[in-house]
Amino acid sequence: MTTSRKLLTTAIVCATALLAGCNEATTTTPTATAQAPTPTAAAAPTPMAAPAMPAGNVISGEGMPNPNPNVTQNWGELPAGRTWGSSAGIDIDPIDGHVWAYERCGAGNFGAGAPVTCDTNLVDPIFKFDRNTGAVLANFGAGVMVTPHGIHVDNEGNVWIADFATNADETKGQQVHKFSPTGELLLSLGTPGKVGNDSAHFNQPNDVIVGPDGSIYVSDGHSGQGMTTNQAMAEGRAAGLTARIMKFAPDGTFIKQWGEIGVRHGEFRTPHAMEFDSRGRLWVADRGNHRLEIFDQDGNYLESRYMFSRISGIFITDDDMLYAIDSESSPTNHVGWRNGVRIGHIDHDHVTGFIPPFEREDRVYQGTAGEGVAVDADGNVYAAEGPNSLSQAGGAFTKYSVR
Repeated sequence: MTTSRKLLTTAIVCATALLAGCNEATTTTPTATAQAPTPTAAAAPTPMAAPAMPAGNVISGEGMPNPNPNVTQNWGELPAGRTWGSSAGIDIDPIDGHVWAYERCGAGNFGAGAPVTCDTNLVDPIFKFDRNTGAVLANFGAGVMVTPHGIHVDNEGNVWIADFATNADETKGQQVHKFSPTGELLLSLGTPGKVGNDSAHFNQPNDVIVGPDGSIYVSDGHSGQGMTTNQAMAEGRAAGLTARIMKFAPDGTFIKQWGEIGVRHGEFRTPHAMEFDSRGRLWVADRGNHRLEIFDQDGNYLESRYMFSRISGIFITDDDMLYAIDSESSPTNHVGWRNGVRIGHIDHDHVTGFIPPFEREDRVYQGTAGEGVAVDADGNVYAAEGPNSLSQAGGAFTKYSVR
């Protein structure tokens, strides 16, 4: 993802990461599990010097500077006769800087068994929007997927989508698709409608991203975030549930995988989103473990970040500013942590800015925000609204403009 953004960098160090889960769908598969990697020492460049600490509370967001105070709800045009569904993915086109995203074909809820999916409502779920006006520049993808869950636009402008669920006939879903900028289906990974934990199957793929050398990475397994005891995690592993990163060659040939359900480094409880930084390091939003895990391109663990809450989506700008959006923290799974977008430089586990959430009565003091996040060349932030925030946001996408 290639956008430019210069932020005045300040930092705050406080708080403790809490481990908890949230209740979302699980799917069972055969019993093999992927192996977690052996941690290795990072040989990183000299980090940026830590800046002075600002006033503010990184947990509640109180007193934190908000660089994007102007909120446009229900951003982006929707074709006549359609209703916004939820989303979890949004990205910036690296060629022209416009916004790519998807909505789930009018479905507020998602996953297997949802009354509306992109298999039952055959409209085009993938959109390209003019970043200035919200006008639709492209719209395609009807009939290909069930429940889109992750999106990535590679350096050639191709659009990648992770399809998270299975249709009723078990003939569609559980795949990753590559489209040309005009909507031609170029490549599909996984076995249509079938789950598994081997190299030919996915089990709830969350996100997809293309690495600097063209390799394809897929974060697979959504169920771990609800496993809040050692027994539950052991049972999940025994049942063959996944929490892994899979690596493929540019032509789709499987290369390797790492990770399983757990709390150690290189293990995950729902690897929900991925990004690469300017050094070619892979960042994984390990949502159920309330952390960011950083790896080299071979899956060797490097380091972690803990100050960005229960992260659903991440975006890293060209100048290595990290934007992490929390859509899930609640009084029952991550007490006190306010939803919203936390901002900081990748070199430090410090939050230097905070974009607050919408209020929601049953999320006492914590609010609700989107699941996906992207940042354009002018520093405007875009959120993709998930089931938790769709009603409060008033549409699938929200734009937070700079001052």
